[in-house]
Amino acid sequence: MGAELALKGAVLGFSIAAPVGPIGILCIRRTLAHGRRIGLASGLGAASADAAYGAVAAYGLTFISSFLGRQQFWLGLVGGTFLCWLGVRSFLAKPAEGAAPAGRAGWLAAYLSTLFLTLTNPATIFSFMALFAGFGLGKTPDYLGASAMVAGVFLGSALWWLILSGAVGWAHARFTVGWMRWVNRGSGILLLSFGVFALLRLDRHAL
Repeated sequence: MGAELALKGAVLGFSIAAPVGPIGILCIRRTLAHGRRIGLASGLGAASADAAYGAVAAYGLTFISSFLGRQQFWLGLVGGTFLCWLGVRSFLAKPAEGAAPAGRAGWLAAYLSTLFLTLTNPATIFSFMALFAGFGLGKTPDYLGASAMVAGVFLGSALWWLILSGAVGWAHARFTVGWMRWVNRGSGILLLSFGVFALLRLDRHAL
């Protein structure tokens, strides 16, 4: 039973992570600029946030989901502003001749930035709540089954980021400095667009 729930969680985690949004763009850009390890560290930050939100939904921690729901405006404001900053920074970044070796500080910064960015999107938790409810978890949680699903969510999401960073890292050798300049500009524009869109969607009446 636990293995089956873990597999279902892995499918959910992979499915939620796979659509290419701002985190995907950021992971691709970082992989091309700094190497697949930094790209994977960025993806694992998002996978950890997915698992955290999945845990809130799976264990039926409604007081946390209710609190996050009330803070959607401020979370959206912080997340949108952070995306805009990342977009401008990416656009202005100068392409390096090659991927510089990253130390622990670089991996940690990449991990924490995407963890923070994903956590500022509380809509994720409601997606998990709806999906987990379909498996009978949430109101009267089976903690063993819920734990298996949360572990599966993390592994499924992490698998997607491993595939993405690996594929982009493999293609990195084909990119010249000129191409990387356009990658930086293109990803910067996309990230800035995601940030502006997030800010425009803010519900001022939620204040």
